[in-house]
Amino acid sequence: MSVFNREDDDGLSRGARALVALPERAGDNPRSAEARLDEAAGLAAAIGVDVVEKLAFRLRDPKPATLFGSGQVDQIALAARMGEAELIIVDAALTPIQQRNLEKATEAKVIDRTGLILEIFGERAATAEGRLQVELAHLDYQAGRLVRSWTHLERQRGGFGFLGGPGETQIEADRRLIRDRMAKLRRELEQVRRTRGLHRARRQRAPWPVIALVGYTNAGKSTLFNRMTGAKVMAEDLLFATLDPTMRQISLPGLDKAILSDTVGFVSDLPTQLVAAFRATLEEVTGADIILHVRDIAHPDSDAQAGDVLAVLGEIGVGPKAPDAEAGEGAPIIEVWNKIDMLDEDSRAATLAEAERREDVVTLSALTGDGVEDLRRFVSDRLSTGNRVRTLSVPVGDGAALAWLHANGEVIGQEVEGDMMIVEVRLSDKDLARFEAR
Repeated sequence: MSVFNREDDDGLSRGARALVALPERAGDNPRSAEARLDEAAGLAAAIGVDVVEKLAFRLRDPKPATLFGSGQVDQIALAARMGEAELIIVDAALTPIQQRNLEKATEAKVIDRTGLILEIFGERAATAEGRLQVELAHLDYQAGRLVRSWTHLERQRGGFGFLGGPGETQIEADRRLIRDRMAKLRRELEQVRRTRGLHRARRQRAPWPVIALVGYTNAGKSTLFNRMTGAKVMAEDLLFATLDPTMRQISLPGLDKAILSDTVGFVSDLPTQLVAAFRATLEEVTGADIILHVRDIAHPDSDAQAGDVLAVLGEIGVGPKAPDAEAGEGAPIIEVWNKIDMLDEDSRAATLAEAERREDVVTLSALTGDGVEDLRRFVSDRLSTGNRVRTLSVPVGDGAALAWLHANGEVIGQEVEGDMMIVEVRLSDKDLARFEAR
């Protein structure tokens, strides 16, 4: 569903010209204005919008009616006319009233950051589940903006205050339709969530671990996924190139099989509607044995991006920022510092030295493949951490069980006692549970 295709506008095609306006407030964001403007332009480019101007404005006192001051609104309107921009993207959250007033003042379409991200997600959703999630988030966003579609009926309103006219009645009818549709979507997504839970439980009983890739959008997750699996998942220099999760089988040193999962990228100020709607998808991360947090280490805001990723993980109950998390709880998070090929010689040396001092970091270039084998070994070692020697009794005729132990553990010795094979094998608690669940 498109935020551009509303009743009160005539749609917006790819290639449309746009202006990005950034409101800056003291202490609002650790990133530079230039970096934030570039990211907003990147979001616009992801749906084929041509950004012709980027402007940042200092806000001392945000205006309830327009967010920006009157002089700033005039500047935005003038710049839009000069650049022949038909769309104004405000890189912040706007109230419905602010959006409507800015459209009147600038005589151009106006969308905020939430609307822009919803537009991208709506275009990228490829599966039935993805489309359900996007539609739910979109309806949640638009529910408070219905008044914009019915301004032409305002003059018909009448009654004694508690009785609305036809326009108000129509808005309430539309809101009821939206509420009903949202309730239906939530029921369908709850079924998806239950199905995913069953699949996760089945995987946990299966004899292989799950590794989840997470990271800021455009950090290189899909490129790394393709490098490790030989798959051809969409991997472009675009924000949110991947939306629907993808899972593939990989092999690791000492492990017969593992499952690698590529997930949707995160972004700063990710709309709350999307976090809620995509919870079923994001929960794939909660069932992982190891989480690989892929970072674009060459990006000037890499640290701030990492903070945004950890904050979203915390919202779904993963990692140190999770409200109920205890020290050491949950899957370990390994930081994968990607794009080291894009660093100059001095920065690369400093980055490698910093990574050496940390136990949870691997450096690599997913594009060139440099360091990817090191990551495979690192993950394999981490998965086998905590392995202890177990003595297991296996029927001599159960060749599949013996093969599994050899493929997924370190067999130290074995001897036959009657019709049983006594095997001494080094296994983790989790692998032992998998073996017993076979």
